[in-house]
Amino acid sequence: MQKFDVIIIGAGASGLMCAMTAAQRGRKVLVLERSNKMGKKILMSGGGRCNFTNYSIEAENYICQNPHFVKSALHQYTQWDFIALVESYGIAYHERDHGQLFCDESAKDILSMLKSECDKAAVEFRTRCECEKVTHNKTDQYRYVLTTNQSEFCCESLVVASGGLSIPTLGSSSYGYQLAQQFGHHVLDLRAGLVPFTFSDWFKALAENNAGTALKVSMETNGHSFTENMLLTHRGLSGPVVLQISNYWHPGDLIRVNLLPDTDVYQLLVDYKKQRPKSMLKKVLSECLPQKLIVDLGAKFWPSVADKPLAEIADAVLGQVAAVLSALQLKPSGTEGYRTAEVTLSGIDSDEVSSKTMQSMRCPGLYFVGEVLDVTGHLGGYNFQWAWSSGYVAGQSV
Repeated sequence: MQKFDVIIIGAGASGLMCAMTAAQRGRKVLVLERSNKMGKKILMSGGGRCNFTNYSIEAENYICQNPHFVKSALHQYTQWDFIALVESYGIAYHERDHGQLFCDESAKDILSMLKSECDKAAVEFRTRCECEKVTHNKTDQYRYVLTTNQSEFCCESLVVASGGLSIPTLGSSSYGYQLAQQFGHHVLDLRAGLVPFTFSDWFKALAENNAGTALKVSMETNGHSFTENMLLTHRGLSGPVVLQISNYWHPGDLIRVNLLPDTDVYQLLVDYKKQRPKSMLKKVLSECLPQKLIVDLGAKFWPSVADKPLAEIADAVLGQVAAVLSALQLKPSGTEGYRTAEVTLSGIDSDEVSSKTMQSMRCPGLYFVGEVLDVTGHLGGYNFQWAWSSGYVAGQSV
């Protein structure tokens, strides 16, 4: 049986960060990856450019049952620490909206950097390595024994960096949650996050008819609001604002969409009525929004005045039109689920894990990092930063 100081299950972002950090401290580290290659989610993220962090990282950018849990790790390893690592490798990057940082060239640059750091510190890797059983001997120095499809290994510290359930085509699985439960941890109710909405009512046909249309909107549900681009699709709604708000939406909830967040629509229509009384309602609205969308909304909400000049429309009716455009109420039938979700919401209960080291409070030597924990970041590099920060602090402790 091969003995290691640290074994890490999962060669994703948090697992690689943990591996290189632990190995740089002189620990003998083995990383087990069930798929054929490491870092698949890194490679596909950000359209292949990897949104690796954000200039502004705050606890408020994360969803966790304990809102304070993320603070220690984010403080111990900041976005500036990771940016410094990226710059030390000469990787060119750029800023997009809301402080998001992307590689100029390819996400491969980030994966190569992490792999290089691991190689320099003599981290060992096994791909296509499936864990079949983990046993725990409290009295032995090498207290965790892992039986895999390749061999048996044992270690002092075991790190679960197996990720969540999102995008199963990349090799995601529920193994990390099952392992946590085996050692007495609670797993909170899991669901898909950062995910597009689907519809089965009247809006489905409207979305299909306007598929490919992108608009800057404000979207709100359950007291949370975001203003970013929305994309109409053949299935419903996607785009950054939809992915953001999906983290706060539950089945049956309404969402409210302001299609013109920078405009007082009622005042605009009343002013146009005075200035351009002969202009058709759909013409003036088509100056603000795509014509096909205005036609479809008019047929649904204001059919009797859709083709009338403004002079013939009462101010009260203009107010009703403005109310629809400023607070369009929609009821998604669901989401596209884990197939396209960028993250898994919820996870291993953070109250049972040390916020300073990521070590289990129930089982010494057992650690959890990254997405498997009950920590979900907003869209924009926050989930990668959580992977770097949680992986680092675990790597300093194992």
